[in-house]
Amino acid sequence: MRLLLKMVFALALLSPATGQELDTERPWEVSVTGQIEALRDGDGAAALALAGAGFRAAYMDPQDFIADIERSGYKPIGASRTHTFGTYRELASGMVVVSVELIGTDGQVWEAIYQVADEPEGWRVQGVVLRSTPGIAI
Repeated sequence: MRLLLKMVFALALLSPATGQELDTERPWEVSVTGQIEALRDGDGAAALALAGAGFRAAYMDPQDFIADIERSGYKPIGASRTHTFGTYRELASGMVVVSVELIGTDGQVWEAIYQVADEPEGWRVQGVVLRSTPGIAI
């Protein structure tokens, strides 16, 4: 009986806690979510802070960053009401491509493919490809 209890206890130590299973948000998801929320809020400084070093070096004024995003056809990201992470692929150590489904306030469904990299400051957005998808969200 003691051996059985020891084995059960050992297995319990090896399995992850339930709370940990629920909190498995990947680090790049935190950065992508932060940038999407900043764009929704019109917070150029926060959105730019989560962009890659190349973007941060190119934009001295965060509002110029937002203006270029909107001018380049990426306005649906900031105009979305929800987003959901899909599949991802690690291209190399510290480099990930992840699919994000965005639902616009008009019900339009968009797919955004984000490339994110682990920079010294943390995970940062390197680029996004956006396309509309057929159908409307309910």
